[in-house]
Amino acid sequence: MPLAVYVLGLSVFALGTSEFMLSGILQPLARDMGVTIPQAGLLVSAFAIGMVVGAPVLAGATLQLPRRTTLIALLTVFGLGQVAGAVAPSYGVLFVSRVVSALACAGFWAVGAAVAVSLVPVTARARAMAVMVGGLSIANIAGVPAGALLGQHAGWRSAFWAVAALSAIGLVGVIALVPRTAVPTGDERPVLRRELSIYRDKQVWLALIGTALNGAAVFALFSYLAPLLTDTAGLAEGSVPTVLALFGVGALIGTFVGGRVADAHPFGTIIGGIGASATVLALLALTAQNSVAAITLSLLLGVTAFATAPALNARMFNVATAAPTLAGATTTSAFNLGNTIGPWLGGLVISAGWGYPAVAWTASALAALGVATTLVALRLHRTKSTSRLVASSAGTQLTTARGAGTAGTVEAAHTAETARTAQAAGTVEASDRS
Repeated sequence: MPLAVYVLGLSVFALGTSEFMLSGILQPLARDMGVTIPQAGLLVSAFAIGMVVGAPVLAGATLQLPRRTTLIALLTVFGLGQVAGAVAPSYGVLFVSRVVSALACAGFWAVGAAVAVSLVPVTARARAMAVMVGGLSIANIAGVPAGALLGQHAGWRSAFWAVAALSAIGLVGVIALVPRTAVPTGDERPVLRRELSIYRDKQVWLALIGTALNGAAVFALFSYLAPLLTDTAGLAEGSVPTVLALFGVGALIGTFVGGRVADAHPFGTIIGGIGASATVLALLALTAQNSVAAITLSLLLGVTAFATAPALNARMFNVATAAPTLAGATTTSAFNLGNTIGPWLGGLVISAGWGYPAVAWTASALAALGVATTLVALRLHRTKSTSRLVASSAGTQLTTARGAGTAGTVEAAHTAETARTAQAAGTVEASDRS
């Protein structure tokens, strides 16, 4: 794995820490700014919405710029956004700084993901994405608790200064290690209209919906995990950070495992991972009153939820090979769309008076829908693969490619001169010309 990919993962660690750290400093921030907790919570929503909107917009706007230059510019803007947040004299300035930071974060993730997969062979795309997703996992394990600790002992502004420092380190790494890339010319020149054509593909939309449902399932429960642990499972409030850290440890384990198996078994990893999350969430709904079960299942949810992340990212690049930048942007938007919808649905369930276990049932249903969506995508993939005709070297013989299995592999007939490798998930389609 090229060192540049790890540098991108370090940068994502800074981005992820900024995105999630407000949960640990919300109360002191609200007191200092003279706003209510719900108003302070809008800072979280502003970041998520900025990610949803910013990823495709910035990806399209920077399409014809050198990727390394784009990464440097976006990471610089993100770091300045953290500085602005650290010195914000009012809630309004802080709100704007969060929106600007979110836009830069979304653009960096979209372009950075495209760079990461371009630096490795097609058979290692999921592993490259696992490194980047791992940055988010480590942000949950170390970055978010550290931000909360800083906020408690040195003021909430210190957490923003710390993220700004991490951004500066990531910026130095990008400048030093990410290779320069010239803007493609001629037929290779990226054209926005051509890249937008990926949205005519049903598989792109199925991948987007599946990713969003997976994110919604996880964050519908995770957003309310703390009150579930205290009010339903009976844990002391002091135990909550430890359980959240266990979720982060599970996320790191899941990311590592998913990155190792997703390249060879993309559909199997997605279906198995989301299906396992649906099961874990259902078990949590049934056993939420038992503290040991709640703690154990929280750890397992981290494993199952993040095991799918490398495969979901790699799959989007596989089905949108003609538009790698928009593929990364679409995945980013899908994840954050789920992160927005899930907590909203969970809040509706709680407001209806159904209790925190009902949130787990809702999350389990969302995961089940994610499995169903992926099964539809798999069926479509098999149908398309088995019906594709491959021309022989004589131009007269046609060979039908046969679908392989849940791993999504396809072996196409090879002929005289040209074989083209497509799909990092281990899918190979040969199309030969005489």
